[in-house]
Formats: sequence, C-alpha cells, structure tokens
Amino acid sequence: MKIAVITGASSGLGIEFLRAAVTLCPEIDAYWLIARREDRLEALKPQFPEKNLRPIALDLTDSAALKQFNALLEREKPEISLLINNAGFGKLCDFATSDVESQTAMIDLNCRALTAVTRYSLPYMKTGGLILNISSIASFAPTPRMAVYCSTKAYVQSFSRALREELKPKKINVLAVCPGPMITEFWQVADRPTHKSRTLDMLPHQSPAKMATCALKAGLKGKSACTMGGFYKFYRFLAHILPKSLLMNWTKC
Repeated sequence: MKIAVITGASSGLGIEFLRAAVTLCPEIDAYWLIARREDRLEALKPQFPEKNLRPIALDLTDSAALKQFNALLEREKPEISLLINNAGFGKLCDFATSDVESQTAMIDLNCRALTAVTRYSLPYMKTGGLILNISSIASFAPTPRMAVYCSTKAYVQSFSRALREELKPKKINVLAVCPGPMITEFWQVADRPTHKSRTLDMLPHQSPAKMATCALKAGLKGKSACTMGGFYKFYRFLAHILPKSLLMNWTKC
C-alpha cells in the first residue's frame, strides 16, 4: 500500500497539500496526517470521505513523539511515495529581547523535527518517491525581526539541496518549497496584531491552494525548488544580486 505522510496537516497549507495530493497522486492509497491536535485531523475525514485518512496526533517538538513515529514505521513498514514536511512556525520579534524558549522551539520544529521525520521515513521510500520540504522565501530574502525563522528556513534549503544530490541514485526527488506570505493561520498567529510589519503587508500575498498545487507539480516533474505568485517578480529582482548557483533549477507558478 502506497502512502503519503504530511506533517502540519491540520490547517492552512497542510490541508491544501492534502487536496493537491488527492488530485495529482491517484496512486496513493492512504494518507498519514500528522499534527498536534487530533480533533482537527479527525475533522478532515468528512471532506475526503472516499480517501483513507489516518490522523496521527504527535507533537514533533518532543523527542518521544519522534521515536513514536519511528516505531510506527518499523511496525507497519509502509511504502512511502510522498513525504511533505509542512510542520513549522515563525514569530515576529526583536531577537535581542525575545525569549530563548520560543526561539529554541522554532529550531526544534522547523529543523530538528523535519530532519528526524525525513530520516525515519527514508528506509520506506521506494524509487520515484518525492520529499517536499517547506522552506520560505525568507530563506534567501532575510527579514528583520525574523532572524531565527529565516535561519531555520535557510537550513531547510541547504538540507534539501544536499539530500537531493545524495538521493539521486535512488531516484528520490527532494524539493524545497519557498512560499511568501499567505493568508493562513500561520500568519494570523505570528504576533502580527501587536508587531505588524509594513514590509510584509506591502508584499503580494499568495493562495495556499495554488502554492500547494504548484509545489507538488514541480516535485513530480523533478524540479529542485519552487517559488510562486507575486513573489516571482521579487525573485527575478533577486536573481540580479544573488549568485546564479543559488537560483538555478527553480520553477515559478
């Protein structure tokens, strides 16, 4: 049985990745949906009555939860066709006055959890598998008051590029997805009411549905990275000032 594993699956971009996978990957038999809140995951079932959805409630910032995920894989030995590392969060704050705990939690989820989930999943991925890692346009366009977030997403970029080269002989594609601001719960809870960034507000916002569809199509075509929407104009401007090696093999939507 071929399965897709989607982390951060209970809201925003995670749900849109599920919708895109249902449409674009008919060969997938079941979907393992990972998020903290099981009630939100269960609420997705009525939206996809004909699909085999398996809610898995795990806090991926917890080492014990990551080991639990690994134990589940060892027990069931699934054939993973698609892994979408979508779980992550960001926070707008002045680094000099921020609390260390929240910054560490960001690193734990955006970097450590992504690394562990990928490592545990790889032994069960077959030829032709696809890994989508959610980075951000902030990974190569650093934003004030988001120092740690930008750094974690730069990690995702580098990790994805290196792993892509390593897995080429196995014909497993790894793609770094780089969205800009989207109207999702992520941005609504990112301290924006009290710490509003005019720069972010001025930039074009994107459709999560379009982002998910674009990214999955790019990955299935063998692309190595994906950026999209109104940010493409900004991306083309960056192409004049950043090394070409950093921007090669990208696609737009």
